[in-house]
Amino acid sequence: MIPLPDIPEDRPVLIAGPTASGKSGLALRIAETGGRVIVNADALQVFDGWRILTARPDAGDMERAPHALYGHVPHDASYSAGDWLREAARYLDGAERPIFVGGTGLYFSALTEGLAEIPATPPEVRAEGDSLPLETMVAELDDETRAKLDLRNRARVQRAWEVARATGRSISAWQADTPPPLLPIDAAAPLVLRPEVEWLDARIAGRFEQMLEDGVLDEARAMRPRWSPGHQSAKAIGAAELIAHVEGRMTLEEARQAVLVATRQYAKRQRTWFRNRMKNWTPIHLPSPD
Repeated sequence: MIPLPDIPEDRPVLIAGPTASGKSGLALRIAETGGRVIVNADALQVFDGWRILTARPDAGDMERAPHALYGHVPHDASYSAGDWLREAARYLDGAERPIFVGGTGLYFSALTEGLAEIPATPPEVRAEGDSLPLETMVAELDDETRAKLDLRNRARVQRAWEVARATGRSISAWQADTPPPLLPIDAAAPLVLRPEVEWLDARIAGRFEQMLEDGVLDEARAMRPRWSPGHQSAKAIGAAELIAHVEGRMTLEEARQAVLVATRQYAKRQRTWFRNRMKNWTPIHLPSPD
């Protein structure tokens, strides 16, 4: 069990960590002992549908402590970091003492570093970007933006390309006008879970087996009539594989292996983000030393 750290009562708590590392359990224990509200900071747990697959808190957890921003966005809607930041702000303005917990690094950076107020991308620009090769979009970016991006990351490159295309202004220029953060890091209690790779890999495998026991295949069957790979919620790791399985295009073992590989890869990307961007957060190393 992750040890409970000492947390100042007057500060919001931030808990970041890779998938399956135990963030939600830690948040729940802190909430129960300190009378706090748990606020989701995971980009896929905001959507309805895929509750089991995205490891959203179940009804029992919801009864143990108040939770916010879980499963409240329609599965076929779009939802941005700006949308999340506007909703999260409500929990900083009142008497509630929040625990922000999740694995989406962009949400935490928006909260603690500020977020540029970039206009939404028109659907026709998004569709145009979807049709272009990565190399074409990279070539059309300005030098400053190219220097800041992982040019192999299509999602990041396309986002920068869309901003320039839609607004006539580079994403770097928008980011230079970033407003002050809602929650400066020195006004919070920031915790980041740093698990050993082998320990986390075992947790990832065990969690997927538990998802199968909890009925994730039934969840996939229920989602199938509403399924579209173009939905933002469809980016949930394992969604495409489970849909392929219930449609008979993939065996369960093939789906299991694909999900485990994709989850481990995602956890690696998360660990890299947290290592590079959260150097001044309090680390919690896992497994905990005896």
